[in-house]
Amino acid sequence: MPFSAGGPTDTVTRLIAEPMSAKLGQQIVVQNVEGAGGTLGAGQVARATPDGYTVLMHHIGMSTAPTLYPQLPYAPLEDFETVGLVTEVPMTIVGRKDLAPNTLQELVAYVRGNPGGVTLATAGVGAASQLCGLLIERAFQVDVTEVPYEGTGPALTDLVGGQVDMMCDQTTNTTGQITAGGVKAYAVTTPERVAVLPDLPTTVEAGLPEVQVSVWHGLYVPADTPPEVVQALTDALAVALQDQNVVAAMAKLGTAPVAATDVTPQAHSDQLRQQIDFWGPVIKAASPTPGG
Repeated sequence: MPFSAGGPTDTVTRLIAEPMSAKLGQQIVVQNVEGAGGTLGAGQVARATPDGYTVLMHHIGMSTAPTLYPQLPYAPLEDFETVGLVTEVPMTIVGRKDLAPNTLQELVAYVRGNPGGVTLATAGVGAASQLCGLLIERAFQVDVTEVPYEGTGPALTDLVGGQVDMMCDQTTNTTGQITAGGVKAYAVTTPERVAVLPDLPTTVEAGLPEVQVSVWHGLYVPADTPPEVVQALTDALAVALQDQNVVAAMAKLGTAPVAATDVTPQAHSDQLRQQIDFWGPVIKAASPTPGG
Protein backbone atom coordinates (compact mmCIF):
# COMPACT_ATOMS: atom_id res chain seq x y z
CA MET A 1 0.00 0.00 0.00
CA PRO A 2 2.01 3.01 -1.21
CA PHE A 3 0.04 5.56 0.83
CA SER A 4 -0.53 6.31 4.49
CA ALA A 5 -2.57 4.23 6.88
CA GLY A 6 -6.07 5.60 7.32
CA GLY A 7 -6.21 7.18 3.87
CA PRO A 8 -8.80 6.32 1.21
CA THR A 9 -6.74 3.79 -0.74
CA ASP A 10 -5.68 2.15 2.51
CA THR A 11 -9.36 1.86 3.46
CA VAL A 12 -10.22 0.10 0.19
CA THR A 13 -7.22 -2.20 0.55
CA ARG A 14 -8.17 -3.34 4.03
CA LEU A 15 -11.79 -3.89 2.99
CA ILE A 16 -10.87 -6.47 0.36
CA ALA A 17 -7.93 -8.03 2.20
CA GLU A 18 -10.00 -10.26 4.50
CA PRO A 19 -12.23 -11.92 1.88
CA MET A 20 -9.25 -12.29 -0.47
CA SER A 21 -7.34 -13.99 2.34
CA ALA A 22 -10.20 -16.41 2.88
CA LYS A 23 -10.32 -17.32 -0.82
CA LEU A 24 -6.55 -17.72 -1.14
CA GLY A 25 -6.06 -19.55 2.15
CA GLN A 26 -3.23 -17.11 2.86
CA GLN A 27 -3.02 -14.27 5.35
CA ILE A 28 -2.71 -10.88 3.65
CA VAL A 29 -0.60 -8.35 5.55
CA VAL A 30 -1.11 -4.72 4.50
CA GLN A 31 2.19 -2.86 4.56
CA ASN A 32 2.10 0.93 4.17
CA VAL A 33 5.18 2.14 2.28
CA GLU A 34 4.40 5.80 1.72
CA GLY A 35 6.35 8.53 -0.01
CA ALA A 36 7.05 10.16 -3.37
CA GLY A 37 3.42 10.18 -4.49
CA GLY A 38 3.10 6.42 -4.25
CA THR A 39 6.16 5.71 -6.38
CA LEU A 40 8.31 4.47 -3.50
CA GLY A 41 6.02 1.57 -2.64
CA ALA A 42 5.27 0.84 -6.29
CA GLY A 43 8.98 0.68 -7.03
CA GLN A 44 9.48 -1.89 -4.27
CA VAL A 45 6.79 -4.12 -5.77
CA ALA A 46 8.25 -3.74 -9.28
CA ARG A 47 11.54 -5.13 -7.94
CA ALA A 48 9.96 -7.89 -5.83
CA THR A 49 10.16 -11.59 -6.61
CA PRO A 50 7.37 -12.35 -9.14
CA ASP A 51 5.76 -15.14 -7.15
CA GLY A 52 2.42 -13.58 -6.22
CA TYR A 53 3.33 -12.96 -2.60
CA THR A 54 3.96 -9.24 -3.10
CA VAL A 55 0.91 -7.41 -4.45
CA LEU A 56 0.41 -3.69 -5.03
CA MET A 57 -2.80 -1.74 -4.59
CA HIS A 58 -2.54 1.54 -6.49
CA HIS A 59 -4.90 4.15 -7.81
CA ILE A 60 -5.02 6.73 -10.59
CA GLY A 61 -1.48 7.75 -9.61
CA MET A 62 -0.10 4.76 -11.48
CA SER A 63 -1.18 6.42 -14.72
CA THR A 64 0.20 9.88 -13.89
CA ALA A 65 3.61 8.91 -12.53
CA PRO A 66 5.29 8.51 -15.95
CA THR A 67 4.60 12.17 -16.76
CA LEU A 68 5.19 13.55 -13.27
CA TYR A 69 8.46 11.72 -12.65
CA PRO A 70 10.86 11.75 -15.64
CA GLN A 71 13.30 9.54 -13.69
CA LEU A 72 10.64 7.06 -12.61
CA PRO A 73 12.45 3.80 -11.79
CA TYR A 74 9.74 1.61 -13.30
CA ALA A 75 7.40 1.57 -16.29
CA PRO A 76 3.76 0.91 -15.31
CA LEU A 77 2.91 -0.94 -18.51
CA GLU A 78 6.08 -3.03 -18.64
CA ASP A 79 7.17 -3.73 -15.07
CA PHE A 80 3.86 -4.99 -13.68
CA GLU A 81 1.19 -7.54 -14.46
CA THR A 82 -2.33 -6.21 -13.92
CA VAL A 83 -4.67 -8.30 -11.75
CA GLY A 84 -7.96 -6.44 -12.04
CA LEU A 85 -9.78 -3.22 -11.22
CA VAL A 86 -11.29 -2.80 -7.76
CA THR A 87 -13.41 0.33 -7.48
CA GLU A 88 -13.82 3.84 -8.88
CA VAL A 89 -14.24 6.39 -6.12
CA PRO A 90 -15.80 9.87 -6.47
CA MET A 91 -13.95 12.82 -5.00
CA THR A 92 -15.30 15.69 -2.94
CA ILE A 93 -14.24 19.30 -2.58
CA VAL A 94 -14.26 20.08 1.13
CA GLY A 95 -13.17 22.92 3.37
CA ARG A 96 -12.58 23.50 7.07
CA LYS A 97 -15.91 23.75 8.83
CA ASP A 98 -15.54 27.48 9.62
CA LEU A 99 -14.49 28.50 6.09
CA ALA A 100 -16.68 31.43 5.06
CA PRO A 101 -18.12 30.21 1.70
CA ASN A 102 -21.15 27.92 1.86
CA THR A 103 -21.46 26.94 -1.81
CA LEU A 104 -19.00 26.07 -4.56
CA GLN A 105 -19.79 29.31 -6.36
CA GLU A 106 -19.02 31.25 -3.18
CA LEU A 107 -15.82 29.24 -2.74
CA VAL A 108 -14.67 30.19 -6.25
CA ALA A 109 -15.27 33.88 -5.49
CA TYR A 110 -13.50 33.54 -2.14
CA VAL A 111 -10.40 31.91 -3.63
CA ARG A 112 -10.26 34.44 -6.47
CA GLY A 113 -10.52 37.23 -3.90
CA ASN A 114 -7.57 35.81 -1.95
CA PRO A 115 -5.02 34.78 -4.62
CA GLY A 116 -2.31 32.68 -3.02
CA GLY A 117 -3.91 33.16 0.39
CA VAL A 118 -5.97 29.96 0.44
CA THR A 119 -4.25 26.70 1.42
CA LEU A 120 -5.03 23.45 -0.38
CA ALA A 121 -3.97 20.23 1.34
CA THR A 122 -2.77 17.39 -0.88
CA ALA A 123 -1.02 14.06 -0.46
CA GLY A 124 1.86 15.29 -2.64
CA VAL A 125 2.69 15.33 -6.32
CA GLY A 126 0.95 12.58 -8.25
CA ALA A 127 -1.59 11.80 -5.56
CA ALA A 128 -5.26 11.89 -6.52
CA SER A 129 -5.84 14.85 -4.23
CA GLN A 130 -3.13 16.81 -6.03
CA LEU A 131 -4.48 15.92 -9.47
CA CYS A 132 -7.92 17.11 -8.44
CA GLY A 133 -6.22 20.23 -7.09
CA LEU A 134 -4.74 20.90 -10.53
CA LEU A 135 -8.21 20.80 -12.06
CA ILE A 136 -9.55 23.09 -9.32
CA GLU A 137 -6.82 25.68 -9.86
CA ARG A 138 -7.37 25.59 -13.62
CA ALA A 139 -11.15 25.98 -13.19
CA PHE A 140 -10.85 28.68 -10.52
CA GLN A 141 -8.28 30.50 -12.67
CA VAL A 142 -6.20 31.41 -9.66
CA ASP A 143 -3.31 29.90 -7.74
CA VAL A 144 -3.75 28.41 -4.30
CA THR A 145 -1.00 27.53 -1.86
CA GLU A 146 -0.53 23.76 -1.91
CA VAL A 147 0.39 22.09 1.37
CA PRO A 148 1.67 18.56 0.69
CA TYR A 149 1.27 15.79 3.27
CA GLU A 150 2.44 12.19 3.48
CA GLY A 151 -1.05 10.96 2.66
CA THR A 152 -4.59 12.30 2.77
CA GLY A 153 -5.22 10.75 6.18
CA PRO A 154 -3.03 13.34 7.97
CA ALA A 155 -4.15 16.03 5.51
CA LEU A 156 -7.79 15.49 6.45
CA THR A 157 -6.87 15.52 10.12
CA ASP A 158 -5.34 18.97 9.72
CA LEU A 159 -8.35 20.15 7.69
CA VAL A 160 -10.68 19.08 10.50
CA GLY A 161 -8.37 20.86 12.92
CA GLY A 162 -8.53 24.05 10.86
CA GLN A 163 -4.82 24.04 9.97
CA VAL A 164 -5.54 24.22 6.21
CA ASP A 165 -8.43 25.71 4.25
CA MET A 166 -9.55 23.10 1.74
CA MET A 167 -8.77 19.88 -0.07
CA CYS A 168 -10.12 17.50 -2.68
CA ASP A 169 -10.32 13.92 -1.52
CA GLN A 170 -12.08 10.64 -2.10
CA THR A 171 -15.46 9.89 -0.56
CA THR A 172 -13.87 6.88 1.15
CA ASN A 173 -11.92 9.37 3.26
CA THR A 174 -14.32 12.31 3.60
CA THR A 175 -17.83 10.89 3.91
CA GLY A 176 -17.59 10.32 7.66
CA GLN A 177 -16.36 13.83 8.35
CA ILE A 178 -18.91 15.38 5.99
CA THR A 179 -21.85 13.63 7.64
CA ALA A 180 -20.47 14.36 11.13
CA GLY A 181 -20.00 18.05 10.34
CA GLY A 182 -16.23 17.94 10.77
CA VAL A 183 -15.70 19.61 7.38
CA LYS A 184 -17.78 21.73 5.03
CA ALA A 185 -18.60 19.98 1.73
CA TYR A 186 -18.97 21.92 -1.52
CA ALA A 187 -19.33 19.40 -4.36
CA VAL A 188 -18.71 15.89 -5.62
CA THR A 189 -16.51 15.63 -8.71
CA THR A 190 -18.60 13.15 -10.69
CA PRO A 191 -21.40 13.75 -13.21
CA GLU A 192 -24.02 12.33 -10.84
CA ARG A 193 -24.63 12.76 -7.12
CA VAL A 194 -23.43 10.16 -4.64
CA ALA A 195 -26.15 8.17 -2.91
CA VAL A 196 -24.58 8.42 0.53
CA LEU A 197 -24.34 12.23 0.18
CA PRO A 198 -27.61 13.02 -1.64
CA ASP A 199 -27.64 16.73 -0.80
CA LEU A 200 -24.14 17.38 -2.11
CA PRO A 201 -24.28 18.89 -5.62
CA THR A 202 -21.99 17.82 -8.42
CA THR A 203 -19.40 20.15 -9.92
CA VAL A 204 -21.50 20.08 -13.09
CA GLU A 205 -24.55 21.36 -11.20
CA ALA A 206 -22.42 23.99 -9.51
CA GLY A 207 -21.12 25.35 -12.81
CA LEU A 208 -17.64 23.80 -12.91
CA PRO A 209 -18.00 20.83 -15.30
CA GLU A 210 -14.26 20.88 -16.02
CA VAL A 211 -13.61 19.62 -12.48
CA GLN A 212 -14.54 15.99 -12.98
CA VAL A 213 -12.34 13.23 -11.65
CA SER A 214 -12.79 9.90 -9.93
CA VAL A 215 -10.16 7.62 -8.52
CA TRP A 216 -9.91 4.11 -9.89
CA HIS A 217 -8.01 1.43 -8.01
CA GLY A 218 -6.39 -1.77 -9.21
CA LEU A 219 -4.13 -4.59 -8.06
CA TYR A 220 -0.70 -5.27 -9.58
CA VAL A 221 2.06 -7.84 -9.25
CA PRO A 222 5.61 -7.73 -10.61
CA ALA A 223 6.16 -8.49 -14.29
CA ASP A 224 6.79 -12.15 -15.12
CA THR A 225 4.51 -13.41 -12.36
CA PRO A 226 3.22 -16.76 -13.69
CA PRO A 227 -0.19 -16.50 -15.40
CA GLU A 228 -1.75 -19.09 -13.09
CA VAL A 229 -0.68 -17.04 -10.06
CA VAL A 230 -2.14 -13.87 -11.54
CA GLN A 231 -5.37 -15.76 -12.25
CA ALA A 232 -5.56 -16.99 -8.66
CA LEU A 233 -5.30 -13.42 -7.42
CA THR A 234 -7.87 -12.24 -9.96
CA ASP A 235 -10.27 -14.95 -8.84
CA ALA A 236 -9.77 -13.98 -5.19
CA LEU A 237 -10.36 -10.32 -6.00
CA ALA A 238 -13.58 -11.17 -7.85
CA VAL A 239 -14.85 -13.11 -4.82
CA ALA A 240 -13.91 -10.25 -2.47
CA LEU A 241 -15.78 -7.69 -4.56
CA GLN A 242 -18.94 -9.81 -4.39
CA ASP A 243 -18.72 -10.11 -0.60
CA GLN A 244 -21.79 -8.40 0.84
CA ASN A 245 -19.82 -6.89 3.72
CA VAL A 246 -17.46 -5.28 1.22
CA VAL A 247 -20.34 -4.04 -0.94
CA ALA A 248 -22.13 -2.56 2.08
CA ALA A 249 -18.99 -0.95 3.47
CA MET A 250 -18.14 0.61 0.11
CA ALA A 251 -21.70 1.95 -0.22
CA LYS A 252 -21.35 3.74 3.13
CA LEU A 253 -18.18 5.33 1.80
CA GLY A 254 -19.83 6.54 -1.41
CA THR A 255 -18.45 3.98 -3.81
CA ALA A 256 -19.02 0.45 -5.13
CA PRO A 257 -17.05 -2.45 -6.61
CA VAL A 258 -16.43 -2.26 -10.35
CA ALA A 259 -18.52 -4.39 -12.69
CA ALA A 260 -17.50 -8.05 -12.84
CA THR A 261 -16.28 -7.56 -16.42
CA ASP A 262 -13.66 -5.10 -15.13
CA VAL A 263 -12.16 -7.53 -12.63
CA THR A 264 -9.77 -8.88 -15.26
CA PRO A 265 -6.14 -8.21 -16.19
CA GLN A 266 -7.17 -7.07 -19.68
CA ALA A 267 -9.76 -4.53 -18.51
CA HIS A 268 -7.25 -3.24 -16.00
CA SER A 269 -4.48 -2.91 -18.62
CA ASP A 270 -6.84 -1.09 -20.99
CA GLN A 271 -7.80 1.37 -18.24
CA LEU A 272 -4.19 2.02 -17.30
CA ARG A 273 -3.16 2.69 -20.89
CA GLN A 274 -6.14 5.01 -21.53
CA GLN A 275 -5.50 6.98 -18.35
CA ILE A 276 -1.79 7.43 -19.11
CA ASP A 277 -2.81 8.93 -22.46
CA PHE A 278 -5.43 11.19 -20.83
CA TRP A 279 -3.44 12.61 -17.92
CA GLY A 280 -0.17 13.17 -19.77
CA PRO A 281 -1.30 16.36 -21.60
CA VAL A 282 -3.18 17.67 -18.53
CA ILE A 283 -0.11 17.37 -16.32
CA LYS A 284 2.27 18.78 -18.91
CA ALA A 285 0.03 21.83 -19.31
CA ALA A 286 0.06 22.42 -15.54
CA SER A 287 3.78 21.62 -15.28
CA PRO A 288 3.76 20.46 -11.65
CA THR A 289 7.11 19.39 -10.26
CA PRO A 290 7.71 16.54 -7.81
CA GLY A 291 7.86 17.85 -4.27
CA GLY A 292 6.16 21.12 -5.23
